[in-house]
Amino acid sequence: MITEEMKTQLKQHFENIKKKITIEYSSKNHDKKAELVQMLEDTAALSDSISLKEVSSEDLRSGVSFAIKNDTNQKAIFSGIPGGHEFNSYILALLHIGGHAIKLDNSIQSFVKTINQPLKFTTYVSLSCHNCPDIVQMLNQFAALNGNIENEMIDGGVFPELIEENNIQGVPTVFLNGESFLTGKAEPAKIIEKLLSLNLKTEAANDSTSSANQKTYDVSIIGSGPAGVSAAIYAARKGLEVLLIGDRIGGQVRDTMDIENLISNIKTTGPTLSNDLESHLQEYKNINIRKLIKVQEIVPGPTHVLKLKTGEEVETKTIILATGAKWRELNVPGERENIGKGVAYCPHCDGPFFKGKDVAVVGGGNSGVEAALDLSGIVNKVTLLEFSDELKADKVLRDKLATLNNIETITSAQTIEIDAKDDAVTSLQYKDRTSGDTKSVDLAGVFIQIGLVPNSEFVKGIVDMTEYGEIKVDDHCQTNIPGVFAAGDVTTTPFKQIVIAIGEGAKAALSAFNHLLLKAAA
Repeated sequence: MITEEMKTQLKQHFENIKKKITIEYSSKNHDKKAELVQMLEDTAALSDSISLKEVSSEDLRSGVSFAIKNDTNQKAIFSGIPGGHEFNSYILALLHIGGHAIKLDNSIQSFVKTINQPLKFTTYVSLSCHNCPDIVQMLNQFAALNGNIENEMIDGGVFPELIEENNIQGVPTVFLNGESFLTGKAEPAKIIEKLLSLNLKTEAANDSTSSANQKTYDVSIIGSGPAGVSAAIYAARKGLEVLLIGDRIGGQVRDTMDIENLISNIKTTGPTLSNDLESHLQEYKNINIRKLIKVQEIVPGPTHVLKLKTGEEVETKTIILATGAKWRELNVPGERENIGKGVAYCPHCDGPFFKGKDVAVVGGGNSGVEAALDLSGIVNKVTLLEFSDELKADKVLRDKLATLNNIETITSAQTIEIDAKDDAVTSLQYKDRTSGDTKSVDLAGVFIQIGLVPNSEFVKGIVDMTEYGEIKVDDHCQTNIPGVFAAGDVTTTPFKQIVIAIGEGAKAALSAFNHLLLKAAA
């Protein structure tokens, strides 16, 4: 249902549509077709640039499939009613197919525009998944940039037969030209990285020229989570020319639902906080933001050089490493082989695929217990496994856990293998660390929540690290390389918390500023 307030807002947004677009919906029948058509009619009525047409087309697989098209053969397809988190994907597809400016990085746009072969993406989503829209929206923007590229969003809840046929147990899952391309939780930058590695046919050599490599920056910040954003804002307020490079604003915070320990903000969510961080960044004109870009390596020197995976090189006087951390893996047989086939890391995204089934959560810290609590309302039973002899989660979470009768907690349990049959997880084996016995739990899914590992591989051998990959820093966030600082979860700073990362990012920026002052005075 599109409310009157939403219609007013959308009408204003649709003033940015530059091209005539047509929404073509399938003539096939479906029990939810009337609901879809009502949404499409409500939308089309808000702009003279949008027309609506019922068609008989093989491109539209169902009565709840529709395509957004313009006169230059650019289109995005939706199979399912794009509600929930995907409603924004629908609106943005209308705007971008309609010619509204695309905010992808210039180097990415240049690469996408030159692709000269058909790329048909099929993206399976769950409407409860807060990561899926990032992937859908990026691929739809590719389609808006190049008529050779097409993306179809498929709501797995509407097409269970496709989910079963393709053995999908995690979202987003992306197929390219009918072949598996990406499975389970993914960063948008990973898609860029994979496309760059495919040696695609292009009309001309990739022109990666960008404003980012036309100047020497005062400070370049690698990472766009809370530490990176805080560093960028503090550096900008000092009048420095700032480059912020990262996959997505908010980083891992976007994957966190309930946040109740950010001082002065009683309760928020990861996506909301991430959007607030991005809005704050936009207030500063001296911050150049490069999203969906990864740094391949840094080359320290009198002026440091960043080598990007797009092939660009950027000069900078100082660097702040704020790349955060990623989910830690168990590193047991059956884990990596079954990601997206029963092994998952995000209960919010993938939990609905296990409705009524038995699952396990590995990890008894805050993340693990929160995952078990979330899943308990969806699945039949949760087995919570913790390596140590007691749960490490906060007391408030442990107390809530004790009130639920479909969660079984097993402590002193070392997971040793995840079993699968016919591309689907069937059981988990663990060692009872008290008795030494090996035991098995029959289940359909395993959610791994055992903490984080620093994203520091690209600077290994350049800056000093601990054996765990944490970058060593002093009280001023300085690494062993002059002019190279680090902040947040990627460092040795104890207690990986959002509020601490924000503070450390500010400290790193102020330290970089002082470094530049001292260098100028020398």
